[in-house]
Amino acid sequence: DDDDGGKSLIVDPADGKIPYQPWAKGRQADNRGTYIEPNVPCFPSGVPRSLYVPTQIEILQSPGYVLILFERAHTYRIIPTTPQPHVGSSIAMWMGDSRGKWESNTLVVDVTNQNGKTWFDQAGNFHSARAVMTERFTLIDSNTIHYQVTIDDPSIYTRAWTLAFPMRRNTQKGFRLLEEACHEGERNTDPLIRAGQQIYPGISADK
Repeated sequence: DDDDGGKSLIVDPADGKIPYQPWAKGRQADNRGTYIEPNVPCFPSGVPRSLYVPTQIEILQSPGYVLILFERAHTYRIIPTTPQPHVGSSIAMWMGDSRGKWESNTLVVDVTNQNGKTWFDQAGNFHSARAVMTERFTLIDSNTIHYQVTIDDPSIYTRAWTLAFPMRRNTQKGFRLLEEACHEGERNTDPLIRAGQQIYPGISADK
């Protein structure tokens, strides 16, 4: 999630790199050097990043729906699992619009209606509002979900690409989600902006 290296979550392409169009690769570098990372002022992390930022989540299932609750930034996802159309194209959301279906023990989720404002990480990797994401949640044992998502955005990338990782159950006895009051009394943004200005002199809180 950080921009200081580490193993890529990308499983396709095999080199672990996002297949940007040349102009979009330049935009990624501009994002990193010029703009404030959207997670810093507590905006929702979006899909799929909300599942791999350092936080806790809770997955609940009821007839016709899967609900994902996120400890961070008071966000959530409601995923219908019965046939329903997506919301109108004029509606764009931080977490997109999700529609799911079951294929055996795998929940397949189609995500559209992005607002194009979220990043995949702190390095400025991005998608547009036209991105379509196909997620696959597969329970492989009682404590592990294999998560995979394919991102298709022809306006940004040369091809669709896929990342994957395991989601492991927190088995701590009595564990429950806590409120992360990211907005109320948040005091982390200004110090991070000042630190960023020392590294990237062009960084601005106005962008």
